[in-house]
Amino acid sequence: MPSFPSTIYPIGAYNLHGLVWQTEASSEPEHYKSYALCIDAYQGHLLKIDPQSEGATVLNHYTALQFRDATGLAIAGETVWVTKDNGIYYCDLVDFDLQPFMELPNRIDGIAVSEGGVYVSSSEVGKIFVFGRATRTLLRVMEAPGAGFEALTLVGEDLWVSDRTEETVYRLNAKTGEIMQRGLTPFPNPTGLGFLGEELYVVYASDEKYIRENPNDLDQPFSVADRERNFIHFLKFDQHQSDKLRYTLTNGYKVEMVYLEELSSEEPTSIYNLNWRVAYPTDTDRQKLLAIEPIGIPFEEEIVDGQRVAVFKLGNLKPEEARMFGWKATLEMRSIKYELNENEVEFVPELSPEMQKLYLVDDDGLSMDNPIIQAAAREAVGDETNILRKMRLIRDYVYDKLSYRVTPYIAAPEEVLVRGTGSCGEYVGLLLALTRLNGIACRTVGRYKCPHDEEFMMNVPLHQYYNHVWIEFYIPSVGWLPMESNPDDTGYRPYPTRWFMGLPWYHVEIGKGIFFETIQPQPYSIGELSLNHVRFKILEEI
Repeated sequence: MPSFPSTIYPIGAYNLHGLVWQTEASSEPEHYKSYALCIDAYQGHLLKIDPQSEGATVLNHYTALQFRDATGLAIAGETVWVTKDNGIYYCDLVDFDLQPFMELPNRIDGIAVSEGGVYVSSSEVGKIFVFGRATRTLLRVMEAPGAGFEALTLVGEDLWVSDRTEETVYRLNAKTGEIMQRGLTPFPNPTGLGFLGEELYVVYASDEKYIRENPNDLDQPFSVADRERNFIHFLKFDQHQSDKLRYTLTNGYKVEMVYLEELSSEEPTSIYNLNWRVAYPTDTDRQKLLAIEPIGIPFEEEIVDGQRVAVFKLGNLKPEEARMFGWKATLEMRSIKYELNENEVEFVPELSPEMQKLYLVDDDGLSMDNPIIQAAAREAVGDETNILRKMRLIRDYVYDKLSYRVTPYIAAPEEVLVRGTGSCGEYVGLLLALTRLNGIACRTVGRYKCPHDEEFMMNVPLHQYYNHVWIEFYIPSVGWLPMESNPDDTGYRPYPTRWFMGLPWYHVEIGKGIFFETIQPQPYSIGELSLNHVRFKILEEI
């Protein structure tokens, strides 16, 4: 557990960037007190934050204007280092009067300083530059690990990077820039990171929507407005090794999920011997089903292709008969990011005949025999043969062609491609078609996301009105890997890879390789017979 509260909300902060922990000396070790230092880029305040009281003290009383719009912060010895626009500055811890160190031709984001080097990141050019601290000459240039604004901190031989667009923290070799490890942040918009001993904390800064009361406006007593949200949060960063894969688990939550069906037919009819199947949440590397219990009526458990399924035996239903039934599950859900390099899968075994029959076929209206889709499959990958690079090329091709929108029904992939817009399910359909035509086994996964805009509202009912689906692709000798459908489609390149071989904590995986929900007898459809209710409660952080 962290030394301080896992979440710290500094009072009076508008737009926090950077994070440095400092400990005040004392003759008695038990009286040592640690503080967080951050820059408020909006006000230009260099803030000393008490993690217990959450109170903040302005250190640069007379030089706040110099610090305004600064985004990077580092402290080396008695020297404060700051990045602002395209400049690097430094000052002492007494007068906080910024002095220029050097300027770059491009905007600078974050900074970290060692005894001999000054590291700065620039999302504008996608690089990390290292300059000699004494010579002010360029020592080396490294590729930025992500696509967005990046904050930096140094710990020994490791350079740690948080990327705002990728929602990811990276551990790099400080000399070579090689990515050693990466993990997803539980919240969006990380803007700084720093270690207190061995504990890693991340700063988050963004705006949030809220309902504002307008007492003097009788016609519009309430309106939607924006307000700042700034906090510091402890990041768990645990690396694991399975039989064939390395992966990092980061923060998660214990969550209660309720899935309930309410019989509600517009055209009441008698149904005989009705069996209703709903898959359980699946046990995975990042998700554990702790408990599940029936709601409304009991269910029996079946195993379908290794997956657990609840079977509600409703029997004979009369017209307008009222029923509600479902399950309540308690889950542990964490963020996961898999580590697999392209050179590790340069040569992989052939896909087995059994896998080809299951996952290279058109079993869900994928239009794999349509000339438009076949041409798109060829165009997407060109001559590429590496399976990971092919997946990235297919993903980026789909993102180039589509933009997201909610649709009332799932259209055929060729219609979606021509139309240029699609829901998550339509992204999935096109991704499945192009991937399978290129000889890569893949499948649909889903089914819901826990509402995560209210992440701090513990034990409060949170309702989800939309389902969500994504895909998994299979690499022989490695296994199944996740890939989001549309959320990484930012509308412009380079597209982030936060959820390429990764999933955030709030995704609920239900029924892999099988249908989430089915009924017998047919030809009745679930939508004709019932309304579903999906509710979550976030119980505690784990």
